Amino acid sequence: MLNEPIAPTIPADLAGAVLSIDLAALSANYKTLAAKAGKATCGAAVKGNAYGLGIGPVSQALWQAGCRHFFVARPKEGEELRALLPEAVIYVLDGLFPGQAEFYAKLDLRPALISIEEAREWVAFGRQYGRALPCSLHVDTGINRLGLTMEAFHALTLDKTMMRDLNVSLLMSHLACADDPGHPLNEQQLKRFRAVRAMLPDVPASLSNSSGIYLGKPYAHDLVRPGIALYGGNPVAGKKNPMKAVAILEGTVLQVRDVKKGETVGYSATWKAPRDSRIAILGAGYKDGVPRHLSSRAKDGPAQVSINGKRCPIIGRISMDMMAADVTALKPATVAKGTRAEIFGNRISIDEAAGWAGTISYELLTRLGSRYARVYS
Repeated sequence: MLNEPIAPTIPADLAGAVLSIDLAALSANYKTLAAKAGKATCGAAVKGNAYGLGIGPVSQALWQAGCRHFFVARPKEGEELRALLPEAVIYVLDGLFPGQAEFYAKLDLRPALISIEEAREWVAFGRQYGRALPCSLHVDTGINRLGLTMEAFHALTLDKTMMRDLNVSLLMSHLACADDPGHPLNEQQLKRFRAVRAMLPDVPASLSNSSGIYLGKPYAHDLVRPGIALYGGNPVAGKKNPMKAVAILEGTVLQVRDVKKGETVGYSATWKAPRDSRIAILGAGYKDGVPRHLSSRAKDGPAQVSINGKRCPIIGRISMDMMAADVTALKPATVAKGTRAEIFGNRISIDEAAGWAGTISYELLTRLGSRYARVYS
């Protein structure tokens, strides 16, 4: 039985910043990705506290949407997820931590084995445990991060005794350049993965992340593992985002100030008013996960917030607790103390805001602070 979503610990009217998480949009994104994957099963990457949005509410919403295969990075994440979803299939992407096979086995966590040494330890524990425990084999096909080398994988498959006691439930690799459809490494990795799969043809295979799903049917195989697209990130760079916004971060207006022409705003006086101006001070800063790189230079922009559907430039330096926006162009009645300004969400996409900050949507989500109110809907 599923647990109820965790209620926000800070009421929205007591927080300077509010993070709204649209679980209906999350479920819709999952179904969009599942449909795009065709006959392949659609899993979900929920590592990093579900990309910063809350492993409990997010994983339960995904389960209700039909997801049964989940991917975490660390075994402790797997422990937390297992308590929430007793029947889920859970893979641990960072492999088998040394001496921790019993921890994985008791929680029915499946390590994505990344070396022959890990395979040996998993097999040895399984023999002691009394059964061949399920696992994934993660083969590196070109990203050069985690994974068995092609040579090591080939050597492992030739060890008949080892393979007899290795219960491989998934064969996987990871694309390095899926967000760039024209990159030649995509086809190279697909070719290598096909060669890998030919050695274990009866084992389900998984290659595609969010962007990989949009590379086409040849990349889907048996199981896809979307992450950022579930949470609203664009899996097809340079094209219209097919995903719905899931996370909406807003700062609350603490004060509206009149600033005369020539006066400066914020630390280091980086912004000087080009005219008599009206400035909204928002209760959101880098403690709340708003990147300091969204701070404006001497001139306006390009970073903006949206207030009542109108974009307003972020001005001055973003500080720990506050940031400022130029609201001179808005009618005075439309912005006041208590008004909320969208930093990213439905009107300003997370990818757009991340681009202004010189980062990516993954980092923007996972670095969100803990001080704002979380509102799940």
